[in-house]
Amino acid sequence: MAEGPRSRKGKTEKKAKPRKKRNRRKLAVWLFFTAAIAVVCGIIGYMLIILNGERILADNQDKFELPEASTIYDNAGKEIIKLGANRENVDFNEIPELMLDAVIATEDQRFEKHSGIDLWSIGRALVKDVVARSAVEGGSTITQQLAKNLFLTQDKTFFRKATEASIAVAIEHKMTKDEIITMYLNRIYFGKGAYGVQAAARTYFNADVKDLKLWQIATLAAIPKAPSTYNPINNPDNSKERRAVVLSLMADQGYITQAEMEEAKAVDYKPVQRDKSDDSATYQAFIDYVIAEAENVGGITEEELRIKGYKIYTTLNTQAQSAMEKEFEDDNNFEKSVDEQKEQAAMIIVDHRNGEIQGLVGGRDYVNKGLNRVLVPRQPGSSFKPITVYGPAIETGDWFPWSTLQDVKTCYGSYCPSDSNKVKYLGPIPMRQSIKESRNASAVWLLNKIGVSKGLAFAKKLGFELDPEKDRNLAIGLGGLTYGVTPFQMAKAYSAFANDGKSVDPHALIKITDQEDEPIYTYNAPNAEQVMKPATAEYMTDVLQAVLEKGGTGVNARLDRPVAGKTGTTQNGIPGLSNGYNRDAWFSGYTPEWTAVVWMGYDRTDRNHMIKKSSEQSAAMFGKVMREAMKGVPKGSFKKPAEEHEEKPPVGIANFSAVYNDQKAAVQLAWSPVEGQGMTYRIYRKATGEAEFSRLMDSLTATGVDDMAIAPGLSYEYYVAAFDPSTNMEGTPSAAVTVDVPAAELPPGEPDNGDGGQTPDNGGQTPGNGGETPDNGGQTPDNGGQSPGNGGQTPGNGGQTPGNGGQSPGNGGQPTNGGQTPGNGSLPTNGGQTPGNGSQNPDNGGQTPVNGNQTPGDGTTAPPAGGGTDGGNGADVPLLTTH
Repeated sequence: MAEGPRSRKGKTEKKAKPRKKRNRRKLAVWLFFTAAIAVVCGIIGYMLIILNGERILADNQDKFELPEASTIYDNAGKEIIKLGANRENVDFNEIPELMLDAVIATEDQRFEKHSGIDLWSIGRALVKDVVARSAVEGGSTITQQLAKNLFLTQDKTFFRKATEASIAVAIEHKMTKDEIITMYLNRIYFGKGAYGVQAAARTYFNADVKDLKLWQIATLAAIPKAPSTYNPINNPDNSKERRAVVLSLMADQGYITQAEMEEAKAVDYKPVQRDKSDDSATYQAFIDYVIAEAENVGGITEEELRIKGYKIYTTLNTQAQSAMEKEFEDDNNFEKSVDEQKEQAAMIIVDHRNGEIQGLVGGRDYVNKGLNRVLVPRQPGSSFKPITVYGPAIETGDWFPWSTLQDVKTCYGSYCPSDSNKVKYLGPIPMRQSIKESRNASAVWLLNKIGVSKGLAFAKKLGFELDPEKDRNLAIGLGGLTYGVTPFQMAKAYSAFANDGKSVDPHALIKITDQEDEPIYTYNAPNAEQVMKPATAEYMTDVLQAVLEKGGTGVNARLDRPVAGKTGTTQNGIPGLSNGYNRDAWFSGYTPEWTAVVWMGYDRTDRNHMIKKSSEQSAAMFGKVMREAMKGVPKGSFKKPAEEHEEKPPVGIANFSAVYNDQKAAVQLAWSPVEGQGMTYRIYRKATGEAEFSRLMDSLTATGVDDMAIAPGLSYEYYVAAFDPSTNMEGTPSAAVTVDVPAAELPPGEPDNGDGGQTPDNGGQTPGNGGETPDNGGQTPDNGGQSPGNGGQTPGNGGQTPGNGGQSPGNGGQPTNGGQTPGNGSLPTNGGQTPGNGSQNPDNGGQTPVNGNQTPGDGTTAPPAGGGTDGGNGADVPLLTTH
């Protein structure tokens, strides 16, 4: 039987085996040729990298020369300085081995093993870049960094990295490892204008690199990662932290021991003193500030500014800058120190019309020290009062320069501010006098009235970020802050007062262009913000001008043009030392054109380093500098407060007198009338033991009244102020007058019933005109409701036995209507008036004022709130004496 056809499946399976073998052979061939091509491409690529690097080295031999310096211009477009490189090369054998170890441990641990490119480091960097989805890790070797610094830009791109690698490989073929690291250390930038390790050693330690100690070596090795952040002059704390990282890496890699590491970590950096001739740069503080501003707002590194040949146009006014530097170099403007630590100072001048910084000085011998004290926070003292007290008070619309404040000794919880003026605690004074004489008690009193939150909010608008918890207390009214403020911040804030209440942006850069005049950076002023009402700025300028008038604290700052300003000092702050000397002295002021701030003090205040001359020397420095700096600047004038705000309060009271009349047993008050229709007079009184004045009564027309609500043996202080109902304004108070009321004397044989000599009868009232005075401690008047002979007034005791509510007087019983416990020898301050004028309602032992405005109730004065309305809680804060 014939076989049927074979299945297709069977045929297919039979032929599959040889095809698989053929496929495998083909795959092996392809793999071989692919690998061969890859090897060839790799060789060709490597050769291209080497050749490219060799070509770049050959074509750019000039790159080994110094880069072109950038040029800085003043506000008139005149060249003032070129930003050259401070560079000094050293040979390999002059570099300490520990310096080499520190750099290798920090920058390139496999430096001795690779040939210019470290594939392991590149792989690690790629992983980190992929994870972060951006180029965050370099992976560059020391050789690559040298290539980048010599030939390339700072851009972090693939093509730049590839070119960098090719140059690095070429360098490794041309130079030894010793030559590479020597060139690297001679070329790398160390901040503060220092290129190379030798220049850095001189800049930061005034020493040769070969003589550096371990902690100094680690400090320098820490800088190249971010020169402006890690150099020890600008940022000593950041520098010390980064130094610790370098030392840890050295210890981990066996270059130093743990003991050496710990010892080097613990050292604190102290800036060295160098001769001024060591630095030929002029206007150094301003130049350093310009460079920092370019880094912060322009995104341009200091290294690029120094080597790219840029043209840097600034706001520098050389006349103003020279005037500052001249006065800062004059030792006669400063107190003499007992040792090498000098009294220091800082100053900044800003044109508040456009925010352009005219000049600044960061300290005496700034070019040698490099610490810009214009940016260092210090306690501002009374110069902060306009920012946290007077400014916010006027901003509320309830307070004006003529408003009456209370300059009285008052404690707010545990906080008890005191005045340092020769005459302390004047009582009622107008705001203008309070700020002119820099009185503390009245300033804190006003802050307590408006509330601490208003002071904090106003300060925030002016650019101060105070601590919302630690600074929420009344001490901010005297400049007692947690972290302090800088002269730069104070200049910005006072510029707003001078600029109609609008914000000002102080800046030093105008524009930066490259060598072809293409713009690299251009300043664009932000929109000005109205940080206070224009009227507030006008009123503040008005009262701050009084500070420079005769009797004010800032007379030394006067110029031949209008000036407004405020002094400020702070106590020495040394525990247990109270000698009247100060830690900080300020003057913050402005003309219609410029604002300037001066700070003086010691960098480190101790028992031997304190200011003795107070803020008078800061005001004097302001005056000396500004007189020279503003020569040729057209004189302007301040705006007066707007017309609708120019209603004047009544004039002050004259010829005020207060005399005790023994016959009437009353204090007779008298004064001269003031001009004006419908004027009334407010009488204020403060008795012994009371913290504040209270309004005793109003006199509608008379210019004399009798105060009969007095107690024997007490003292009373009075003042009078005119009040205009049509404007709702109270005038300047009269001078305060004190009257002593003689103590009562007992007749011979009079028993002392334990009431301190006082005979109670109806809540402290002594009848004598219609009621019989009991003399036996228990006699009851015969009618219990007898009308006293003073106009037919019926005592308000409802027919009870007057004077004791049914009890026998003099036995310590509690009167029903006087609120006073007999036997303690005291009287309520306003509830013990002797009847006889038909004006007293004796039903509550208190006086009803004739104008019906005041109801004293229980004859007591409420204690001060102590914490303001919003959290001025009288926290225990350091007391700062201010002027």
